[in-house]
Amino acid sequence: MALWDRIRESASTMQTQLTAKKNDLKSGAFRDASMAMCALVAAADGTIDPAERRRVAQLISTNEVLQNFDALDLQRRFDANLDKLTADFDFGKVSVLQEIAKAKKKPAEARAVIQIGIVIGGADGDFDKTEQAVVREACFTLDLPPHEFDL
Repeated sequence: MALWDRIRESASTMQTQLTAKKNDLKSGAFRDASMAMCALVAAADGTIDPAERRRVAQLISTNEVLQNFDALDLQRRFDANLDKLTADFDFGKVSVLQEIAKAKKKPAEARAVIQIGIVIGGADGDFDKTEQAVVREACFTLDLPPHEFDL
């Protein structure tokens, strides 16, 4: 199976797992951590291009799990995290990882945050090395083994 097909299949599998847990993913910690994860993956290569913003906007508006929250509020949180990352990536990353760490107390939420990162990273068919690296770093932040997610 081609790498691109495996990435697409993995993102699809992650989305299916997220949808199955929709009713368990309603906390503010999950909301904050998932938007921080989206920003971290979008900015992983040091730049945020319009296509990445559109992918996150599409995820916010169409993802069943994220429909538990107000779309405008999610967009505001995503943008605030992006602002931190674009102002100073290294310093911003520390702050964004602290947001992601909010999901640490509930393992189902922590796993869902990682799955959202994989869905965002694979949305363009290319879950590249820099995106994988920041999702792997988030795994360590959440005390989850990266190999559980093939990272």
